[in-house]
Amino acid sequence: MLLRQLFELKHYNFVDESMSWQEALRKCIDPLLADGSVEPEYADCLIENVEKHGPYIVLLPGVAMPHAVEGAVGTNREAISFMHVKEPVHFGAEDDPDTTATIFFTLSDVDADSHLQNMQHLAAVLSNPEVVERLKSAEKPEDLLEIDAMVGDE
Repeated sequence: MLLRQLFELKHYNFVDESMSWQEALRKCIDPLLADGSVEPEYADCLIENVEKHGPYIVLLPGVAMPHAVEGAVGTNREAISFMHVKEPVHFGAEDDPDTTATIFFTLSDVDADSHLQNMQHLAAVLSNPEVVERLKSAEKPEDLLEIDAMVGDE
């Protein structure tokens, strides 16, 4: 259900070029900027959080969840976006899978309830290792629809 919603809302981007982690955090909010879910300064909050707390946003090897505290500057409404990058983004050492990501689920939360709800939807997706592997190899938006069928109802 979540991946279908991301597809329908056009909350996705697929990036071929190599990027620093800061560039990736700016790029991952593009779909949310496009529909007004966030403002450009939200990327600054995401970057500041990683600078302050380290690469905590890498939840699993290859999977990052950029987010900021509830009510962060630049958040207008609850939203999630998906980004797939061909070239791995390193938040730490290049050979450390625990700080490297190729897929990003970016959260915009306006309160604790929306944060919890977004996390629950995301947990349903990320709890299936086969789904995670398919997301890592996704190449086009339509792949999200196929992968969504594997998740089932959340």
